[in-house]
Amino acid sequence: MKTVVLALVLALIPAFGQGTPARAEDRIAVVAAENFYGDIAKQIGGERVAVTSIMNNPDQDPHLFETTPAIVRQLAGAQIAILNGANYDPWMDKLLAAAPRAGRIVISAAQLTGRKPGDNPHLWYDPATMPAVATALAEALSKADSAHASDYAGRLKTTLAALDRISQRVTQLKAKHAGAVVTATEPVFGPMAQALGLAMRNERFQLAMMNDTEPSARDVAAFEKDLRERKVKVLIYNSQVSEKLTERLRDIAGKSRVPVIGVTETMPPNVSFQDWVLGELDALDKALSGPNS
Repeated sequence: MKTVVLALVLALIPAFGQGTPARAEDRIAVVAAENFYGDIAKQIGGERVAVTSIMNNPDQDPHLFETTPAIVRQLAGAQIAILNGANYDPWMDKLLAAAPRAGRIVISAAQLTGRKPGDNPHLWYDPATMPAVATALAEALSKADSAHASDYAGRLKTTLAALDRISQRVTQLKAKHAGAVVTATEPVFGPMAQALGLAMRNERFQLAMMNDTEPSARDVAAFEKDLRERKVKVLIYNSQVSEKLTERLRDIAGKSRVPVIGVTETMPPNVSFQDWVLGELDALDKALSGPNS
């Protein structure tokens, strides 16, 4: 069904053409596939950019995303486009290819960090990703608007300093919790768990859920046993995706007094990327430090 919808939307692109982006005054039009990348673009661009984030609802299952004609119009006018890559948002590649714009700069987090399809695509949870994206954005904005390059350089410095709060917190928590055994319903938080030095269990189950395939009965049983016997200190739960199987695991964790930490694939509204991630790290720290952990 998603393929049919995307094909219909792509067919509409010629009708929109390659006109100028809909933006206030002369701001640079930036379209981000995910809102956390859009937030970094706002931090660096300030009032000189008009940022549109396509995936911006933390209550929506990102795996059920469908492209719309409005998104086509936004992308057709984008001077700078940001995507995750690594096959996380393949619809973005297709739309950009079908709606070319002369001089458009495309920033791929996967390309910046050397990731490819098959790697864990949740790159924003790797502490090294956002500084790389921020630096590339500052360069792109300076190229598109060289008259204000010094402004972008200054904002980049401020943004990198704010992102360093995450790196410092990761270093602190790694020293405190490295080796702690945890599990997760999906590998969303995987890059961060690795950076923290946590020991992750049930990874085959997580990959099956991410790829919309049925986990084996053996993997399900092993997961349930880990929770019932409290072999893990925390269950990291993708609260943005609703599945009966993962909801059952969350219930088993609750009955077994295993702390459950909710994470999402889309940033909540009215919060910066830095504060969002730091909030999740604080929740994880509390769970790992609790009396039942």
